[in-house]
Amino acid sequence: MAAIGSCFSKFCSALFLLVFFHGRTNAKLSTNFYSKSCPNLLPTVKFIVHSAIMKEARMGASLLRLFFHDCFVNGCDGSILLDDDISSFIGEKNAAPNRNSARGFNVVDDIKSAVEIVCPGVVSCADILAISARDSVTILGGPYWDVKLGRRDARTASQAAANNNIPSPSSNLNQLISGFNAHGLAPRDLVALSGGHTIGQARCTTFRARVYNESNIDPSFARTRQRNCPRETGSGDNNLAPLDIHTPTYFDNSYFKNLIDRRGLFHSDQQLFTGGGFTDSIVRGYSNNPRSFRSDFAAAMIKMGDISPLTGSMGEIRKNCRRVN
Repeated sequence: MAAIGSCFSKFCSALFLLVFFHGRTNAKLSTNFYSKSCPNLLPTVKFIVHSAIMKEARMGASLLRLFFHDCFVNGCDGSILLDDDISSFIGEKNAAPNRNSARGFNVVDDIKSAVEIVCPGVVSCADILAISARDSVTILGGPYWDVKLGRRDARTASQAAANNNIPSPSSNLNQLISGFNAHGLAPRDLVALSGGHTIGQARCTTFRARVYNESNIDPSFARTRQRNCPRETGSGDNNLAPLDIHTPTYFDNSYFKNLIDRRGLFHSDQQLFTGGGFTDSIVRGYSNNPRSFRSDFAAAMIKMGDISPLTGSMGEIRKNCRRVN
């Protein structure tokens, strides 16, 4: 009996530890995660995001893009914010999709500093990215959604993973669908999230081939873009053009109307309409029904925010978003 009692006691202890650690590492995100530990978090973030966008409207698109590029590389874990650590890893900031284009890091630094004052050591950089993306969209006229929180920060980053997982502006429709599917995102999510290109700007080097070489493009639109994007590689590579020719600083459904008019700036944008036909009906639907687009965009952002977060005891809460503790 003593042996049985001892065995049972060990079993209970093991079971407790298993449940404890399982719960710690598989904690779920929730919209009220910081309601007690950092009640002033949301207004603190929104104030700084609003100030940054008032100084430069493009910053809203930049912060949205940071969150997207973070989530598509090993999950929404704040890894994109890390500077290179020569002794441990080469980070994502200088990966091809981010080099000379990812921006907004200083704004994230400002948010983190302000949040650390009101609740030190509590809020992750990964969650700051998620909130700032939502606030950027809302401030620029887009939908509001309740952001699920509780992510923790990665202790490493991967330039190779960024190069391999972030969709390219030259991607075709099959590549886009496959890439999004790998992250649990359906074709409808792909189209809705691509609608984020209703705000922001792009460098000449990302759309040069389209405006000079492609036929599925409105000729007058191509000529307009060519005026600020020379044909020769290395000439004007960093010259900017709006992703949405009509309302580049307002979040609306003009992006989809542009696609129907063959005025998508990226090859990957235009692939959503007549790039095989599979997503044409979704584009038409969003162009005719802005409410549907807003609703689906918000739902897709929540879904994207669920990609492989670090929770419980995984990762850490960084003190400085640019480096591990």
